[in-house]
Amino acid sequence: MIDLYYAEDDPNIATIVKEYLEQKNFKVTIYDTLAGVKQALEIHVPAMILLDWNMPDGHGDHLCSWIRRNWMELPIIFLTVRGDSPDIVSGFQNGADDYVVKPFELEVLYSRILALLRRTRNAAEQYLSCDGIIIDQNRRTVTLHLEEVNLSLAEYELLLYLMQNKGKTVTRERILEQVWDVKGNYVNNNTLTVTMKRLRDKLNQPSCLKTVRSVGYRMEDTI
Repeated sequence: MIDLYYAEDDPNIATIVKEYLEQKNFKVTIYDTLAGVKQALEIHVPAMILLDWNMPDGHGDHLCSWIRRNWMELPIIFLTVRGDSPDIVSGFQNGADDYVVKPFELEVLYSRILALLRRTRNAAEQYLSCDGIIIDQNRRTVTLHLEEVNLSLAEYELLLYLMQNKGKTVTRERILEQVWDVKGNYVNNNTLTVTMKRLRDKLNQPSCLKTVRSVGYRMEDTI
Protein backbone atom coordinates (compact mmCIF):
# COMPACT_ATOMS: atom_id res chain seq x y z
CA MET A 1 0.00 0.00 0.00
CA ILE A 2 1.35 3.42 -1.02
CA ASP A 3 1.25 6.05 1.72
CA LEU A 4 0.06 9.50 0.58
CA TYR A 5 -0.70 12.79 2.39
CA TYR A 6 -3.35 15.08 0.89
CA ALA A 7 -3.67 18.73 1.96
CA GLU A 8 -7.22 19.79 1.08
CA ASP A 9 -9.72 21.91 3.04
CA ASP A 10 -12.76 21.04 0.90
CA PRO A 11 -14.16 17.87 2.54
CA ASN A 12 -16.16 16.87 -0.54
CA ILE A 13 -13.15 16.91 -2.87
CA ALA A 14 -10.95 15.30 -0.21
CA THR A 15 -13.40 12.44 0.30
CA ILE A 16 -13.84 11.78 -3.43
CA VAL A 17 -10.07 11.66 -4.04
CA LYS A 18 -9.43 9.58 -0.93
CA GLU A 19 -12.09 6.98 -1.75
CA TYR A 20 -10.92 6.67 -5.35
CA LEU A 21 -7.22 6.31 -4.54
CA GLU A 22 -7.86 3.87 -1.71
CA GLN A 23 -9.50 1.59 -4.28
CA LYS A 24 -6.14 1.73 -6.10
CA ASN A 25 -4.13 0.50 -3.09
CA PHE A 26 -3.20 3.90 -1.66
CA LYS A 27 -3.40 4.86 1.98
CA VAL A 28 -4.58 8.48 1.93
CA THR A 29 -4.43 10.75 4.99
CA ILE A 30 -6.30 14.05 4.67
CA TYR A 31 -5.12 17.28 6.32
CA ASP A 32 -7.25 20.43 6.21
CA THR A 33 -4.44 22.76 7.28
CA LEU A 34 -0.82 23.25 6.27
CA ALA A 35 0.17 23.05 9.92
CA GLY A 36 -1.33 19.57 10.10
CA VAL A 37 0.82 18.41 7.19
CA LYS A 38 3.94 19.89 8.80
CA GLN A 39 3.26 18.14 12.10
CA ALA A 40 2.64 14.84 10.33
CA LEU A 41 5.84 15.12 8.30
CA GLU A 42 7.88 15.54 11.46
CA ILE A 43 6.72 12.07 12.48
CA HIS A 44 6.49 10.16 9.21
CA VAL A 45 7.44 10.76 5.57
CA PRO A 46 4.94 9.33 3.04
CA ALA A 47 5.58 8.28 -0.54
CA MET A 48 3.94 11.40 -1.98
CA ILE A 49 2.18 14.70 -1.16
CA LEU A 50 -0.92 16.08 -2.90
CA LEU A 51 -1.15 19.77 -2.12
CA ASP A 52 -3.87 22.38 -2.55
CA TRP A 53 -2.80 26.00 -2.95
CA ASN A 54 -5.41 27.92 -0.95
CA MET A 55 -5.57 26.58 2.60
CA PRO A 56 -7.11 28.16 5.73
CA ASP A 57 -3.73 28.85 7.30
CA GLY A 58 -1.68 29.84 4.28
CA HIS A 59 -0.62 29.09 0.73
CA GLY A 60 0.53 25.71 -0.46
CA ASP A 61 3.53 27.13 -2.30
CA HIS A 62 5.08 28.07 1.06
CA LEU A 63 4.60 24.53 2.37
CA CYS A 64 5.98 23.11 -0.88
CA SER A 65 9.13 25.18 -0.49
CA TRP A 66 9.49 24.09 3.16
CA ILE A 67 9.11 20.43 2.19
CA ARG A 68 11.74 20.80 -0.52
CA ARG A 69 14.24 22.21 1.96
CA ASN A 70 13.82 19.18 4.20
CA TRP A 71 13.12 16.33 1.75
CA MET A 72 14.52 17.12 -1.67
CA GLU A 73 13.25 13.98 -3.41
CA LEU A 74 9.76 13.70 -1.87
CA PRO A 75 7.24 13.76 -4.78
CA ILE A 76 4.77 16.67 -4.65
CA ILE A 77 1.75 17.32 -6.90
CA PHE A 78 -0.26 20.52 -6.70
CA LEU A 79 -4.00 19.87 -6.96
CA THR A 80 -5.60 23.30 -7.15
CA VAL A 81 -8.13 25.55 -8.85
CA ARG A 82 -5.40 28.12 -9.52
CA GLY A 83 -4.60 27.48 -13.17
CA ASP A 84 -3.10 30.77 -14.33
CA SER A 85 0.36 30.60 -15.82
CA PRO A 86 2.05 32.64 -13.03
CA ASP A 87 0.61 30.30 -10.38
CA ILE A 88 1.73 27.19 -12.25
CA VAL A 89 5.21 28.64 -12.74
CA SER A 90 5.38 29.59 -9.06
CA GLY A 91 4.31 26.07 -8.07
CA PHE A 92 7.15 24.52 -10.02
CA GLN A 93 9.64 27.14 -8.84
CA ASN A 94 8.77 26.28 -5.24
CA GLY A 95 9.48 22.61 -5.80
CA ALA A 96 6.41 20.88 -7.21
CA ASP A 97 6.97 17.89 -9.49
CA ASP A 98 3.58 18.18 -11.20
CA TYR A 99 0.59 20.52 -11.29
CA VAL A 100 -3.04 19.44 -11.78
CA VAL A 101 -5.77 22.07 -12.17
CA LYS A 102 -9.30 21.58 -10.79
CA PRO A 103 -11.68 20.35 -12.04
CA PHE A 104 -9.90 17.16 -13.02
CA GLU A 105 -10.69 13.57 -13.91
CA LEU A 106 -9.79 11.06 -11.23
CA GLU A 107 -8.35 8.70 -13.81
CA VAL A 108 -6.04 11.44 -15.08
CA LEU A 109 -4.89 12.28 -11.55
CA TYR A 110 -4.21 8.61 -10.90
CA SER A 111 -2.17 8.33 -14.10
CA ARG A 112 -0.12 11.41 -13.16
CA ILE A 113 0.54 9.95 -9.71
CA LEU A 114 1.73 6.65 -11.17
CA ALA A 115 3.94 8.42 -13.69
CA LEU A 116 5.57 10.52 -10.97
CA LEU A 117 6.12 7.50 -8.75
CA ARG A 118 7.83 5.72 -11.65
CA ARG A 119 10.19 8.65 -12.09
CA THR A 120 10.91 8.96 -8.37
CA ARG A 121 10.73 5.31 -7.36
CA ASN A 122 13.69 5.56 -5.01
CA ALA A 123 12.17 8.47 -3.07
CA ALA A 124 9.43 6.33 -1.56
CA GLU A 125 12.06 4.01 -0.09
CA GLN A 126 14.68 6.64 0.67
CA TYR A 127 13.10 7.94 3.87
CA LEU A 128 12.61 5.65 6.85
CA SER A 129 10.69 7.06 9.79
CA CYS A 130 9.44 6.10 13.22
CA ASP A 131 7.88 8.53 15.71
CA GLY A 132 9.82 11.59 14.56
CA ILE A 133 13.08 9.77 13.84
CA ILE A 134 13.78 10.02 10.10
CA ILE A 135 16.63 8.45 8.15
CA ASP A 136 17.54 9.80 4.73
CA GLN A 137 19.31 6.77 3.29
CA ASN A 138 20.76 8.61 0.29
CA ARG A 139 22.43 11.24 2.43
CA ARG A 140 22.97 8.93 5.41
CA THR A 141 21.53 11.52 7.77
CA VAL A 142 19.29 11.14 10.82
CA THR A 143 16.90 13.77 12.14
CA LEU A 144 14.75 13.87 15.27
CA HIS A 145 11.77 16.17 14.75
CA LEU A 146 13.72 17.78 11.88
CA GLU A 147 16.83 18.42 13.99
CA GLU A 148 19.86 16.56 12.68
CA VAL A 149 21.42 14.04 15.07
CA ASN A 150 25.12 13.20 14.72
CA LEU A 151 25.65 9.47 15.03
CA SER A 152 28.75 7.34 14.81
CA LEU A 153 28.92 4.83 11.97
CA ALA A 154 28.01 1.94 14.28
CA GLU A 155 25.09 3.88 15.79
CA TYR A 156 23.80 4.82 12.34
CA GLU A 157 24.00 1.28 10.99
CA LEU A 158 22.32 -0.12 14.10
CA LEU A 159 19.46 2.35 13.76
CA LEU A 160 19.22 1.74 10.02
CA TYR A 161 18.94 -2.03 10.50
CA LEU A 162 16.23 -1.63 13.14
CA MET A 163 14.31 0.84 10.96
CA GLN A 164 14.53 -1.44 7.94
CA ASN A 165 12.91 -4.11 10.10
CA LYS A 166 10.37 -1.84 11.79
CA GLY A 167 7.58 -3.80 13.41
CA LYS A 168 9.72 -6.93 13.76
CA THR A 169 11.63 -8.18 16.77
CA VAL A 170 15.26 -8.75 15.80
CA THR A 171 17.51 -10.83 18.01
CA ARG A 172 20.79 -9.59 19.41
CA GLU A 173 22.56 -12.36 17.50
CA ARG A 174 21.00 -11.24 14.23
CA ILE A 175 21.94 -7.60 14.87
CA LEU A 176 25.54 -8.51 15.63
CA GLU A 177 25.69 -10.55 12.45
CA GLN A 178 24.14 -7.92 10.15
CA VAL A 179 25.64 -4.75 11.62
CA TRP A 180 29.14 -5.96 12.51
CA ASP A 181 30.00 -9.53 11.42
CA VAL A 182 29.19 -9.10 7.72
CA LYS A 183 31.83 -6.37 7.56
CA GLY A 184 34.42 -8.51 9.31
CA ASN A 185 34.11 -6.61 12.59
CA TYR A 186 33.50 -9.38 15.09
CA VAL A 187 32.40 -7.89 18.40
CA ASN A 188 30.71 -9.19 21.52
CA ASN A 189 27.35 -8.51 23.13
CA ASN A 190 28.77 -5.74 25.26
CA THR A 191 29.57 -3.68 22.15
CA LEU A 192 25.93 -3.90 21.09
CA THR A 193 24.75 -2.92 24.58
CA VAL A 194 27.04 0.12 24.69
CA THR A 195 26.16 1.20 21.14
CA MET A 196 22.44 0.88 21.88
CA LYS A 197 22.76 2.97 25.04
CA ARG A 198 24.57 5.74 23.16
CA LEU A 199 22.03 5.64 20.35
CA ARG A 200 19.13 5.93 22.78
CA ASP A 201 20.79 8.82 24.58
CA LYS A 202 21.30 10.73 21.34
CA LEU A 203 17.67 10.12 20.34
CA ASN A 204 16.33 11.25 23.74
CA GLN A 205 15.25 7.78 24.84
CA PRO A 206 12.64 7.19 22.11
CA SER A 207 9.61 5.15 23.14
CA CYS A 208 9.47 3.58 19.67
CA LEU A 209 12.78 1.75 20.28
CA LYS A 210 11.86 -1.14 22.51
CA THR A 211 13.87 -3.82 24.29
CA VAL A 212 12.45 -7.32 24.05
CA ARG A 213 13.82 -8.90 27.17
CA SER A 214 16.16 -11.86 26.62
CA VAL A 215 15.61 -11.64 22.86
CA GLY A 216 16.61 -8.35 21.22
CA TYR A 217 15.01 -5.11 20.05
CA ARG A 218 12.08 -3.82 18.05
CA MET A 219 11.15 -0.46 16.52
CA GLU A 220 7.48 0.34 16.13
CA ASP A 221 5.35 3.47 15.78
CA THR A 222 3.70 4.53 19.01
CA ILE A 223 2.16 7.82 17.81
